[in-house]
Amino acid sequence: MRRLVQLSLALLTVGCSTITAPHASDSAEMMVAAPENLVRAAVIQILVENGYEVFSGDGTQPVLRTGYREEMDSPLDGLHRSRFGRGRSRVEVSIAQENDQATRVTIQVSYEGKDSLFASWQPYVPPLPQSAANQVRLIKNALGLL
Repeated sequence: MRRLVQLSLALLTVGCSTITAPHASDSAEMMVAAPENLVRAAVIQILVENGYEVFSGDGTQPVLRTGYREEMDSPLDGLHRSRFGRGRSRVEVSIAQENDQATRVTIQVSYEGKDSLFASWQPYVPPLPQSAANQVRLIKNALGLL
């Protein structure tokens, strides 16, 4: 009986240790006719409003990173996730000032999903609300460029 427990623990440990695949990401780049500080504030506002936690260091870093955003949040999450799976996304935004009135913004969205409790995370193409193209649209809208 003891050997059976040790064997099952060993199999669980080996099953949980996998090599992570490189994440497929959706990316977009744009040039915005606005100063860097306004663009940075708009990007942070958009990401926070969409449920991301933004890590920007002291505010002078050219890259903004977010933690994972949980795509589902309801009382029946456990049942829904075990039956249909779940997804999570994170965003990385690079902001570089080209001149006084132009800023280059590069957005990368990584999206991962899994279809059951015991499955591992797999990279997927982000759904439209989390896609890089939609993030560009939201930023332009926040800056009044649309």
